[in-house]
Amino acid sequence: MVDNSVIQSLPLPTFAKVRYNSWQLDEMIPATDKATTSFFMKNKKNGIEVSGLSTTYQHLTEKMTAQGVMLMSMVQAKTEHPDLVKKMIGSVIDKATDRLSAQNFAQFNTGIFVYIPENVQFDEVLHLTLNQLATSGKDLVARIFVYIGSNAKVDILQEMHTIGTQKTKASVIIEVIADSGAQVTYANIDSFGEQTTAFINREAEVRDHATVDWQNAEFNDGNVIIRLASQLNGEGSTSHTNVIGLTTKKQTQGLVTTILNRGRHSLGHIFQRGVILNRSTLVFNGIGKIIKGAKGSDAQQESRVLMLSRRARGDANPLLLIDENDVTAGHAASVGRVDENQMYYLMSRGISEQVARKLVIRGFMGEVLAKVPTKEAQQQVVEEIERKLKHEDD
Repeated sequence: MVDNSVIQSLPLPTFAKVRYNSWQLDEMIPATDKATTSFFMKNKKNGIEVSGLSTTYQHLTEKMTAQGVMLMSMVQAKTEHPDLVKKMIGSVIDKATDRLSAQNFAQFNTGIFVYIPENVQFDEVLHLTLNQLATSGKDLVARIFVYIGSNAKVDILQEMHTIGTQKTKASVIIEVIADSGAQVTYANIDSFGEQTTAFINREAEVRDHATVDWQNAEFNDGNVIIRLASQLNGEGSTSHTNVIGLTTKKQTQGLVTTILNRGRHSLGHIFQRGVILNRSTLVFNGIGKIIKGAKGSDAQQESRVLMLSRRARGDANPLLLIDENDVTAGHAASVGRVDENQMYYLMSRGISEQVARKLVIRGFMGEVLAKVPTKEAQQQVVEEIERKLKHEDD
């Protein structure tokens, strides 16, 4: 257990151009709510649904179980595999990094634990669903840990939802280790409710010749700060980080997306697309860092923000920190409005203005949308876009 005075002495994480000090994310009371039924998972999909402190769905094929795959709630993992949990938790994100991460380490009481041994090949998508039960006014403090062994391969779809309408907060940390030669696609659909203020911190350690490709969809309705990072520690390690976000009403979403190239010939690309409605705020902070010795590495980033309201605020802030000469690096960023030529073309074909705007937005986000690992999840993202656009005139 980390002493609270030590936690409070740590700095808050930096989110440039996002003022979140008044959100009180460093004052959490972990909820102990439970549920008895599944909200989203069914039909024998490989995966788990954790709602509050309860496991409301859990299924893994006999083949995966026989190969040593472990899929369970964090509560179960702490009970059945305490030494493994103690070894793994905090091995990617140092608990002393910042105040919010340290607080999560000290207080988390729910979450998901996944261990995939070496050479295991998943034929189907692995579903991880975490539900906040906003019924008591207390907070979700959760941890998700995923280990993928050497030369294993898996596509993961992780979702987060709010069930209930109580005003509350959430702190969720996701740690991923991709061991040598592992191949991972990790897709996230975040849909916390309007009454939830949240801190989400995702980070992967990518070892020799391993790949972690993030597909991140941010459709939260409340105020949220999000950190998404990849440590390219191994030679030939790779991470493509793709992000889409859509903000409405008066909400603020601030993202810091970071790729750290440590390994020689490592490749890290950041691609972000955001759409802003009403009086909302969306901030993309992209950081690419190549340290001394990471020869032959490649760091690229592109962030675009599309504003659909004159009252909205958007920022795209690229940053490259290069300490090595023999590398390739570049960035691009823009904040702008809907292309009137595209709108004119579509409307001249008899399409209404409202439908035309939807098509433009879907096209704007299409490159990331197409990489979400299932057709069902792609349709879910489309429906989230449609839902958000209903508030365009609010």
